[in-house]
Amino acid sequence: MQKSKVKMQNEKAKSKKEFKKEFNRRVIRFSLQVLKFCEKMKGKRMIWPIIDQLVRSATSIGANVIEARSSSSKRDYLRFFEIALKSANETKYWLILVKESQPEFKLEAEQLLKEVDEISRIIGASILTLKGKK
Repeated sequence: MQKSKVKMQNEKAKSKKEFKKEFNRRVIRFSLQVLKFCEKMKGKRMIWPIIDQLVRSATSIGANVIEARSSSSKRDYLRFFEIALKSANETKYWLILVKESQPEFKLEAEQLLKEVDEISRIIGASILTLKGKK
């Protein structure tokens, strides 16, 4: 029975590690999608400030999630995830502005909003787990 318990713990740890890897890839993919989306809008001079902020906030999500890996403490790790969540929420704001002001980009903005919402839910759940509230 003891071996079975150890095997289950190893599988759980491996599964958790794979989830983290996949989540890291997901936030990188999201950053790249936002960059490509913003590239399409670069001809729209009036929304350059929005594009700039969108790029900054969207890429900050992944940067903080990835940087959390090299944290020196649980508290430090948590801080990076809290910053990533704030960046995700800011990204939602900029995407909503694009969606509402640029009808030709509405569909793509909605798709990105859906993805950033899912990413922020995962980050939020991780924060609650780290704080021991889940």
